[in-house]
Amino acid sequence: MPISLIFDMDGTLFQTDKILELSLEETFDDLRTRKEWSEITPLQKYREIMGVPLPVVWEALMPDHSNAVREAANQYFQEKLITNIKNGRGALYPHVTEIFAALKKAGHAIFIASNGEIEYLQAIVSYFGLDTWVTETFSIQQIETQHKSDLVHYILDKHQIENAVVIGDRLSDIQAAKRNGLKAIGCRFDFAQEDELKQADVIIDNLLELPMVVQT
Repeated sequence: MPISLIFDMDGTLFQTDKILELSLEETFDDLRTRKEWSEITPLQKYREIMGVPLPVVWEALMPDHSNAVREAANQYFQEKLITNIKNGRGALYPHVTEIFAALKKAGHAIFIASNGEIEYLQAIVSYFGLDTWVTETFSIQQIETQHKSDLVHYILDKHQIENAVVIGDRLSDIQAAKRNGLKAIGCRFDFAQEDELKQADVIIDNLLELPMVVQT
């Protein structure tokens, strides 16, 4: 029976780590140049909190800075991410396009629900041609609450979806599924945390496992 699959983007479909360190270093280099940062780039901290909305990210990375400085840093960071995507420095996880093609052929609908910003998501979708298979891509910016569970609810409501699963690597994805009465498929990929994955209904180590999991 065809179902709808709602995918996270970062750490699930897109190998964010390939451009994350570079873009973050570029951002904090800029901050150091402007005398607004003097320490090392908090890359590990960013990895730990991957999956939360960006305002929360910058509050965690720069707790002693003003909102204005954080917003400027985020804007610069977004520009660098998009530039690095367009320059071919990013990559999808293995088998994304073949799995998407197989799921689409089987009659399943594919959506993306991400905490990433709209322009960033559009850059990924456009560069890799994901709109060939993806019905619609949604950003947390579209939801006032900034909660992924509300974003998934919005997708379900907009497309009148009754049968769906959520696929992602972090707790926000799993909770988004659970709070909407959906099956949560956890991806044990780069940014995944084992204590979070335990709350998923199913855990996969490779996207090739997904078609079989979807059928069960």
